[in-house]
Amino acid sequence: MEDKKALAAPCGLYCGVCGIYIAHKENNEKFKERLTAVYGVSIDQIRCKGCLSDDVFFYCKTCPIKDCTKEKGIEGCHQCKDFPCKIIDAFPLPVGKKVIMRAVPLWKKVGTEKWMEEEEKRYTCPKCGYALFRGAKRCRNCKEPVDLD
Repeated sequence: MEDKKALAAPCGLYCGVCGIYIAHKENNEKFKERLTAVYGVSIDQIRCKGCLSDDVFFYCKTCPIKDCTKEKGIEGCHQCKDFPCKIIDAFPLPVGKKVIMRAVPLWKKVGTEKWMEEEEKRYTCPKCGYALFRGAKRCRNCKEPVDLD
């Protein structure tokens, strides 16, 4: 069984609904190929077992948020009195920043286990129940348009 704790990214971007994580976990070559264009990396770099695992996606290896929480001795931004901070303000992906601003207060309110459950529920197709990834515009199963973030 996978280590769910490794999916609790300190920033609030739950790894269990990340396209990189899902493509790697499912070994979905077609999905990996599509992600190479999005991230500008090779197909063999489309791999991750979660932000807090020993097999982290290329871009997430050098994360100022992860470094900050480690320095402060906290699990994540949900435990930080300075949230949101200049690191969050400077987050390079607008959709990611939007998710962080939504997810971190929820995490603080409900705790890690419930927060992960809520993120998994949020990223589930309302029509067919298929697990979706953060940023999906339509369900990969039934093709229904979705609005998740």
